[in-house]
Amino acid sequence: MKELLKQRNTLKLTDEERKKQKGSFIDLPCGNTRYELKGEGEACVLVHGYATPYHLYDKIFDCLVREGYRVLRYDLLGRGLSERVKTDYTPELFAKQLTEITDRFFPDEPFHLIATSMGGSVTTAFCAAHPGRAKTLTLLAPAGMDNFEPPFWMKLCASPVLGDLLFSIIGSKVLLKRCAGELCVCPQEERDYYTREFAVSVRYKGLERCTLSSLRNTILKTNKTTENYKKVAAQELPMLVVWGDNDKTMPIYQMPRMQEVCPNAAYRTFEGSGHTFLFDEGERTMAVVLPFLKKHPLTKGE
Repeated sequence: MKELLKQRNTLKLTDEERKKQKGSFIDLPCGNTRYELKGEGEACVLVHGYATPYHLYDKIFDCLVREGYRVLRYDLLGRGLSERVKTDYTPELFAKQLTEITDRFFPDEPFHLIATSMGGSVTTAFCAAHPGRAKTLTLLAPAGMDNFEPPFWMKLCASPVLGDLLFSIIGSKVLLKRCAGELCVCPQEERDYYTREFAVSVRYKGLERCTLSSLRNTILKTNKTTENYKKVAAQELPMLVVWGDNDKTMPIYQMPRMQEVCPNAAYRTFEGSGHTFLFDEGERTMAVVLPFLKKHPLTKGE
């Protein structure tokens, strides 16, 4: 860990640096984006959350490909190896990125949408703005309910001056140290891999600025996101919501409020699971997600 911490914020994310890393890259109007697209069959798009880039979906991605889906995963702007654009990191910005990348790869076909944590805020903003574009929405420990009670550190970082100072000094350090904190059952070698992959993105400058802006403009804007959830619920889009009852990041106490906002969604609770169960317990996650997807097959040209 000490060696990984020494490397944080040491590099600028350039085209030359991107060539050294895994993944493909595409220039979108909103910013250069790292992605991976693999498989054949119904389209499925995976949207990650606040800080951890697309390796969070390793197990889900591989399973979906094996099950006959064409799967797209990508790094949100400001995360992983996607561009650290200088703007406010709002749900609208992330929804724009999602719109642009799906327009490139799935311009004339429906797709399944799977999101975790802050990805819930992103995908509901997208679905609210583009009704009918996605045909199902799966939410894994989603963010965005208006009954969310931010911990003290979030409130502190929301402060305009103090928050900037704190994040500039310790932001990426704390993110790196905490990145594997909610993995509950996976073996140590998987935890080490998870941390090393996250550390790759921490090496590149700008992560603190982007994640702090996301905290202020997306995570803490729960009233706005809850309204988007209501709009999506009104579309009667098939939805599945899965939560771990040991989630310390987006605690499960928010689920009853989501059940009020999205009464027609299907809900499942994982006993003993933390926030990142989709990586920690990939097989368990897919045992719930796959039947939901198969229950709602896509029809091209809808």
